[in-house]
Amino acid sequence: MPDEMLITRVARWAREVPDAPAYTFVDHLGDGSRRTYTWARADLKARALAVRLRELARPGDRAAVLAPSGLDYVVAVLGTMYARLVAVPLFAPGLPGHGERLERAFADAAPAVVLTTTPARPAVTAFLGAAGPPVVAVDAVSDLLADEWEREPVAAGDLAYLQYTSGSTRAPAGVEITHGNLTANAAQLWEVFRARPRVSAAVLWLPLFHDMGLVATVAMPIMGANRAVFMDPVAFVMSPVRWLRLLSEEADAYTGAPNFAYEYTAARVRPEDKDGLDLSGVRVMLNGAEPVRPGAFAAFDAAFAGCGLRPEAHTPAYGLAEATVFVAATDRDERPVVTAFSRDALREGRAVPRAEGPVSHLVSCGRPHGQRVRIVGDAGDQPDGHVGEIWVRGPNVARAYWRDPARTAEVFGADGWLRTGDLGVWHDGRLYVTGRIKDLVIVDGRNHYPQDIEATVQEAHEAVRRDRVAAFAVPGEDTERLVVVAERSRRGQGADAAEVERAVRAAVRAGHDLAVHDFVLTEAGTVPRTSSGKLARRACLRAYLEGALV
Repeated sequence: MPDEMLITRVARWAREVPDAPAYTFVDHLGDGSRRTYTWARADLKARALAVRLRELARPGDRAAVLAPSGLDYVVAVLGTMYARLVAVPLFAPGLPGHGERLERAFADAAPAVVLTTTPARPAVTAFLGAAGPPVVAVDAVSDLLADEWEREPVAAGDLAYLQYTSGSTRAPAGVEITHGNLTANAAQLWEVFRARPRVSAAVLWLPLFHDMGLVATVAMPIMGANRAVFMDPVAFVMSPVRWLRLLSEEADAYTGAPNFAYEYTAARVRPEDKDGLDLSGVRVMLNGAEPVRPGAFAAFDAAFAGCGLRPEAHTPAYGLAEATVFVAATDRDERPVVTAFSRDALREGRAVPRAEGPVSHLVSCGRPHGQRVRIVGDAGDQPDGHVGEIWVRGPNVARAYWRDPARTAEVFGADGWLRTGDLGVWHDGRLYVTGRIKDLVIVDGRNHYPQDIEATVQEAHEAVRRDRVAAFAVPGEDTERLVVVAERSRRGQGADAAEVERAVRAAVRAGHDLAVHDFVLTEAGTVPRTSSGKLARRACLRAYLEGALV
């Protein structure tokens, strides 16, 4: 881990390359303008905010960021770290479907101050109520305050921020990320990407309140005084070609997104949108944050053939908030490695390559960088080819969950090893992630991976909407029972529900030797997802048991 904490480099770049661009926000949801902060400007704004924060709070207090994506969000995070407060990256009230998550995370963090923007302030004030903590609009803080700031040392063990998990399997929890964790993980990613100081550019649309968005957009550029060009996630959803156009402007760019974004982009971009796209400058196109599917690469490459994208740019990766964000990835100039494993053997906990028959195609997440990874079973470390829980150890691994000693002991208590809750296997020197322990469907003593079942279901009938299928187990008298919930696609609006159900049941029976206890075909927007877009199977299970799926 570098001796110099990452946050101190902002001031360093402000001195050494003051006029170099640091962060550029493209306002597609407003007037389409671009605003850029140089390193000097970013440092000035952070210092001014730090002075204001220290008028309201003390080092170690939490400062919650309830703001939309933009330069003010970046300043909020940097200024909080300057002031040696603990940032709590959240989002402005009003994000559809995530009001409860915001309330629970905010209450858990118990912030002493809230940071937002002038336009978002009325909604934030209404959310907080009369008894809420003081609110600071970042864009209203006077730059003149910056001269009053006196820098203070930042130690590796000081808390930098609380990263609240997206809650795909359980209630959101605040992961304690120290300045040492952040510095180490940014350096690990930097080495994997082989970014060039002051040359490589980050081009992203990811939410800044998520681990990948925060580290890739705000933190990683600080490593080498690089540029970050970013936009609001809603702007991407409305028109994904915007992402590609920004990438086309760069000669040396890295980017990243969850798997669904690549499939979504390939499906939504029109032929006329591709005119002028030049993706030859994309060095790294990280695919992580959710299971990586081989079809995403094929669909993306087919959609943008002729646009110059190198196959090696696709970079499957694995990580989680408890490790700051990043754990493993394929090498920068290595093509994705896809292996067909026997589905029956995987159910028994073994990874056996197989050329035909019932197989699961898994994408390798490469190798760890700057940290250690173990595959652990009931009897200890598993040999190559045997499935177990992924354990991680390194300077990037967080120390605890905020105010949750029981969960901390469960996850972080294995002598410095992080128990991820994910299942994986070593094969041919590479890491493969096979699923989540808590998501396994166990029927008659046989393990079934839900993502395999979901892939079968979405191919069973055109009325099933892609990436909007959830498979999970419910208790039965003698064994668990399989339930499948699927959203209806646009093309399948007129399809007979009974016909769709027959097709799904037959496909699951043929492909998995498994009976579907109940199949629910529902309308678009019903299957819950986390705020990062991940399928929330546990939330879907709860909704099913409560009779909320119609």
